[in-house]
Amino acid sequence: MENRILGLHHITAIANEAKRNLDFYTKVLGVRLVKKTVNFDDPGTYHFYFGNKSGEAGTILTFFPWEGIGRGRNGAGMATHIGYSVPQGALDFWKERLKHYHIPYAEGEIFGEKLISFEDPDGLQLQFIEPAATDSRIVWTTDEITEDFALKGFHNTTLTLQNKDATAKVLTDILGYELQKQEDNRYRFITDAIDTANFIDLIETPSATRGHQAAGTNHHIAFRVKDDNVLMAFREKVVSAGLHITPKIDRDYFYSLYFREPGGVLFEIATDNPGFTVDEPLVELGTALKLPKQFEGMRSEIEQVLPALS
Repeated sequence: MENRILGLHHITAIANEAKRNLDFYTKVLGVRLVKKTVNFDDPGTYHFYFGNKSGEAGTILTFFPWEGIGRGRNGAGMATHIGYSVPQGALDFWKERLKHYHIPYAEGEIFGEKLISFEDPDGLQLQFIEPAATDSRIVWTTDEITEDFALKGFHNTTLTLQNKDATAKVLTDILGYELQKQEDNRYRFITDAIDTANFIDLIETPSATRGHQAAGTNHHIAFRVKDDNVLMAFREKVVSAGLHITPKIDRDYFYSLYFREPGGVLFEIATDNPGFTVDEPLVELGTALKLPKQFEGMRSEIEQVLPALS
């Protein structure tokens, strides 16, 4: 791995009900609950991390399930779609599974890759894609979802913008992406530093209304770097570009920086270290409530106010 952006690290979204969110992603979509913790700024709210077998960066979708927040609205200045990679030939399985759960879907194709699009219970827009390139990431399986069909991890994410130019400049000049392809008003950017979770799509729609952030919308997208040293080197790049960026923040499982790109999307840069096994072994990931260090002394109070999950 080089001192470069290594594709996506994670994506964080908002949900309305913790139990419904947990059940949908683990039982319907069959991804692993990698970490069960709480929001750093609101410890009465869960923070779920869903991913593959090892909790690998580039597979992690996280949620703030704020009970009763209500439904948001996707629009300009947001990451509006999350694209998951699935094995070749798996889309027929997922069509049948979505039908079984009465979830509407649409079939499509982007840049020659077949996909299905649908929404989670809060309206978050998901796409399952059969990628042209081989994806060898190790999946998490369940009794109903075998290795032949399980989600590999992120393929891409799509940002909807009124004007793409300033955002594209951040991707190319700061984060090291290159424009790979264009179809109509969709522009695909790629980093060749890694083979998976390495696409960012920009959709330019000047007439798009601004989104409203609540349940069913993405809060931010996080780009992956190897360690703290690379993280801080990118901080200097962001500062040199005249953008405001936070100091380094310890998120227990990674260190991160946040900045808002000119199109309005909140970007994070996050490290691989120390990883999700820092406080529980790989085989036990997601089985216990893990609290940020500053909240451990409030465990009993926090457990009393967190929503029931069973």
